[in-house]
Amino acid sequence: MKINANIKIIGQNVILVPYRECHVSKYHKWMTSEELLKLTGSEPLTLDQEYDMQRKWREDDDKCTFIILDKAKFDITNDEIGSMIGDTNIFIIDKNLDHPIGEIEIMIAEESARGKKFGWEAVILMMLYGIKYINLCSYEAKILLSNTISIKMFEKLGFTKTSISSVFEEVTMEKNISEDWVDWLEKQYQWQIKPYE
Repeated sequence: MKINANIKIIGQNVILVPYRECHVSKYHKWMTSEELLKLTGSEPLTLDQEYDMQRKWREDDDKCTFIILDKAKFDITNDEIGSMIGDTNIFIIDKNLDHPIGEIEIMIAEESARGKKFGWEAVILMMLYGIKYINLCSYEAKILLSNTISIKMFEKLGFTKTSISSVFEEVTMEKNISEDWVDWLEKQYQWQIKPYE
């Protein structure tokens, strides 16, 4: 999405940066993992296809993605690629001007970064960005039934289960955005948006 092409979101423990060509090689390596392909419901792509996908993410009006960096590691090394731990995405699934809906996704690809609340912080920052800059009114998350960690995380975020697909073995969860919920999200972490070059 062009709106996020030149900004970064700085949180307390993570930095969200736009998905650029320099990130593709490491991202592609992540997505050779059978576990990650299954958890994210993705199909394996060639490296060339991954570069094409990165360009689409940047240009399409209905897709917003950020690469998640471990802030502590980046602050020490200034190595963006070495600090990559995952990504977070919003797909605009309903562009209805009165009630636009975003499908939210989060992936912590680096095993060493799991269980440290990086995903929790990144998804909160991403949802706040979607509310404030994409003007979303509600969120939807589709999660594999076997991914109990993600299901519990979204339940803690106030999402409720709305349907279960036995065919795709996934649960759909939804959350309507309210002022109280936004206030609660904003109390979780301090964050700021800065130019990304």
